[in-house]
Amino acid sequence: MTEKKITIKSTVLADKQKVWDYYTLPEHITKWNFADPSWHCPFATNDFKVGGRYVARMEAKDGSFGFDFEAVYKEINYRNSFTYEFGGRHATVDFNELDAQTEVNVTFDPETENPIELQKNGWQAILDNFKKYTESN
Repeated sequence: MTEKKITIKSTVLADKQKVWDYYTLPEHITKWNFADPSWHCPFATNDFKVGGRYVARMEAKDGSFGFDFEAVYKEINYRNSFTYEFGGRHATVDFNELDAQTEVNVTFDPETENPIELQKNGWQAILDNFKKYTESN
């Protein structure tokens, strides 16, 4: 990729194990994995091992548009980080414990069709949903 990587982050008021579980378990992923309230994630599967597949359905609630986000895990460092590949791009998610909080950093390769700021804002909105969901459950 010729584009510079994009990094987003959020500090979640929860211990690292809870944050890890809520980020990786399908029963939680479906509750937060969308950028806008008019969208939802009706299903997710996660074969969480190196070479395993992650699939999350993201779609507009009115049914007008949707897609499956699919990725393959390349590296997993339990409770600390993981890297996955999706469509020739890569993303790494890091979990850093800070007392009773956990900082989540997501670094990803941008695509070339949409402006960098739009991509960053979309991924950040999903991470903000994750933070809200995790802190309220």
